[in-house]
Amino acid sequence: MPEFILMLTHHDRTVDNALSICQHVRTLGLRYIGFKDIGLPYEQQKLLVKAIHEGGQKAMLEVVSERAEDELRAAEGARELGVDYLLGGTHAREVTRILAGTPILYYPFPGQIIGHPSRLHGTIEEIVASARELAALEGVSGLDLLAYRYEGDVDALMHAVVRAVDLPIIAAGSINSAQRIQSVAQAGVWGFTVGSALFEGLFADPISMLSAQISRILSLAQA
Repeated sequence: MPEFILMLTHHDRTVDNALSICQHVRTLGLRYIGFKDIGLPYEQQKLLVKAIHEGGQKAMLEVVSERAEDELRAAEGARELGVDYLLGGTHAREVTRILAGTPILYYPFPGQIIGHPSRLHGTIEEIVASARELAALEGVSGLDLLAYRYEGDVDALMHAVVRAVDLPIIAAGSINSAQRIQSVAQAGVWGFTVGSALFEGLFADPISMLSAQISRILSLAQA
């Protein structure tokens, strides 16, 4: 079954109270907690990574900045923060050089990424070609696929990318229902992220407490 990655983010920004939420949910059985490179000052990011590790979880930083210089700055920051995973971004060759010699696992975005919040564009064939090219790069450990930020056939896209590369795939962005969790599981992805949907109460059923929603997603992921 796929890994559930809690993203402390809303509309592709880390939420202001990410640190307190992280401390609140650390006993719920989560294995991975992530945040974005946009939304929190660097010093608060340091405190957040420390809190994630103190709770026994792996820390994931996802890069959604649009400018190349901001993405590379975030990669440099990932080294200093000591995150376990760096997700996202589109300048893989430069980032792999920055991360060389570190234990950070790097999962860039395949395909053409536009805007903020990030959207995935291109044909399935073009995205698969991008995925194969990235997977061939030394220093790339997996791929961060914006599956539900794609306007085409999402199920076909996920299955095609999973079949095309021999690396773990994270399905990221806009996973907001039990049906979508079931779809990513059936596609064979390694993990999936949920952020905004939690903060909008979409997994309340009917309780709106964050911890209840997280517990529900964990049960869905294990079904």
